[in-house]
Amino acid sequence: MLNISQLESSLWQAADQLRANSKLNANEYSMPVLGLIFLRHATNRFIAVKAEIEKGLSSRGGKKRPITIDDFKGKSAIFLPTEAQYDRILNLAENADIGKAINAAMKAIEDETQMLQGVLPKEYTSFEQDLLYNLVRIFDREELRKATGDVFGRIYEYFLNKFAMSGAQEGGEFFTPPSLVRTIVNMIEPERGNILDPACGSAGMFVQTGHFVENRGEDAAAKITFYGQEKSDTNTRLARMNLAVHGLEGIIRQGNTFYDRWEELLGECDFVMSNPPFNVDGVSPEKVKTDSRLFTEKKIPGIAAKTKAVSNANYLWIQYFYSYLNERGRAGFVMASSASDAGHGEKEIREELIATQAVDMIISIGTNFFYTKSLPCTLWFFDKGKPAERQDKVLMIDARNVYRVVTRKIRDFSEEQLQNITAIAWLYRGQQERYLGLVGEYLNKTHQEAATIEGVLTQLESPLVKLTQLLHTFSDRLGASLPLLKDLPEVEGLVAEDIANQNIETFRATLSELEAGIQELTAARQDLIGELQVHLAWFAEKNPSPLAGRGDLAPAKAGWGSATNEAQKDCAARFVQFIPQLKTLQKHINEVHKLASRAVELAEKKLEARKQDIWDGKEVKKQRDALDIVRDQAIFVIKSTLYMKAQVTWLQSRFPEAVFVDVSGLCKVVTRDEITQQDSSLTPGRYVGVTVLDGEDEEDIEERMREIHLELASLNDEAVELAAAIAANFEELML
Repeated sequence: MLNISQLESSLWQAADQLRANSKLNANEYSMPVLGLIFLRHATNRFIAVKAEIEKGLSSRGGKKRPITIDDFKGKSAIFLPTEAQYDRILNLAENADIGKAINAAMKAIEDETQMLQGVLPKEYTSFEQDLLYNLVRIFDREELRKATGDVFGRIYEYFLNKFAMSGAQEGGEFFTPPSLVRTIVNMIEPERGNILDPACGSAGMFVQTGHFVENRGEDAAAKITFYGQEKSDTNTRLARMNLAVHGLEGIIRQGNTFYDRWEELLGECDFVMSNPPFNVDGVSPEKVKTDSRLFTEKKIPGIAAKTKAVSNANYLWIQYFYSYLNERGRAGFVMASSASDAGHGEKEIREELIATQAVDMIISIGTNFFYTKSLPCTLWFFDKGKPAERQDKVLMIDARNVYRVVTRKIRDFSEEQLQNITAIAWLYRGQQERYLGLVGEYLNKTHQEAATIEGVLTQLESPLVKLTQLLHTFSDRLGASLPLLKDLPEVEGLVAEDIANQNIETFRATLSELEAGIQELTAARQDLIGELQVHLAWFAEKNPSPLAGRGDLAPAKAGWGSATNEAQKDCAARFVQFIPQLKTLQKHINEVHKLASRAVELAEKKLEARKQDIWDGKEVKKQRDALDIVRDQAIFVIKSTLYMKAQVTWLQSRFPEAVFVDVSGLCKVVTRDEITQQDSSLTPGRYVGVTVLDGEDEEDIEERMREIHLELASLNDEAVELAAAIAANFEELML
């Protein structure tokens, strides 16, 4: 089974290593690399679709007619002339000019595909020949030759992400973190019609919309028309390539959205999604004062005295997004946190926006979600088609304390955190069945993981027993045969014997601890498994349709998703008894693993076991490696079980009746009157109050310690950089 995460990482490491040894910087390197990924994927799709077409070709006189470009239309594939196929480039003669060949391939694709004309990179002749040959080979791995479009789409997005983090392509401004894009898509659910992003970057919003529609079993190309605009030529090209590599089509045009207005789309868009540049301060008021997209009385938020330009364009963007929507349209966009509370002209515009009753939801996002900026942001959502019962209300969500630590500088949302935030919106909209479906899915996954615990614990037995037997055999035959005591002078021998005896005593004491630990593990396992099997049998009885390949105790996905809230709460409550047992079991597994490893290390390092015939080093290593593997599997399954149950608890503890309620520190539905009383602020923190912290367990503390470690590492790095800068400045002063 393909591990896409490992593949992404290994491809990036290989490609970046080549760049590090070349004369190219990230900006020069990024677009050509993305072009090669595009070409590899286009070739894969071409070969697969060509085979499909050939099966259905009509024949005359025993010969099938030739394939034409028209045969590829409507099949999410690009027709590739022979010179543009990846294999031809891969198999070029050693003395061939590979850069020239790739440039020709890109030009040939552009000639055949209107959306890509003038888009693909053609700077390959500036690369060193060896670098290009190696890059072409990197993207010809067997996994990639067999990869589907989804795999290549992910790899393409992964490289976009990595180039953004490394500062390529205008500081990464073109790339909106997937967590924020997915949050916007989840909230507005863009499943049809005209979709506009007037600051589309690399078209991430469109790509995620495509995934959203496809996950519903529908064809995005058939249901949606994408419209995008980008000021940068580079980003416009990236957007078109990104759509093509995902099998999507759209109209992407280059232009400055402040001045290049898409007039024909005004009031015609079903959805608007965007991550516009924040706090732009150079827009000409003369050029925008008659802009029909500025629908409020104030129109322009303010003009800077010094520059005579618009002081901050945030509220120009906000008005654009509103104006492009049709009468039932929805919008979701990223905005600077400061915009939610901004005063003066911005406040006047915000008051008019609130008066339209289209402001639907506001979500505060914490720091470090962007790859090139550490500042927090806010997600705004408009809904012109809000039902009457919600027209006077706005959902405020403060998600600043919801995140997953990726690196010391990057945070994101886990899949479950994304779903949990989305579930809050479902309840706000009265979609209880969707909320219950998510809780049911979590219950299913919890029990699916729990059903595998007995199996992984059984797998622990063999390496533990065999390794313990090997250690006992060695222990039983220790003594006079110990190499350390051989051929030593009597006086020195006394000292050596003392040391040896101490080491033997420590080894045997560790072995005794290991035996005791195994007994405790066995007891904990027996206590858990018997009761867990009874619970799983009860769970299976309530879900009579087992999942294929999971056995009779596997839960049916539909069963608990369609259960009542009371039934789900009862199920979750029944499982609570196993949480302390699972945590205890986890401790015993880790302790036994630690003691076994320590006993082996004592034997080999302190008792020179490798020098003795009684030590079967090869078998010891085999069993120790096996123990490492099954221990990791057991811990993973236990943690996964606990993690999925924690998601059930997170939702049920906050929304016990499966209906929306205000949750301190997290969410609150506010009225227009309440917003007016708060000076028309749209900052969720003003309304939701302070987070009520749950009791921390060891897992919480462990995660927080990891965060602190990453934060300290980041501060240390910054301190080193600052010290170096101070030293350099000091040296300059001394000259």
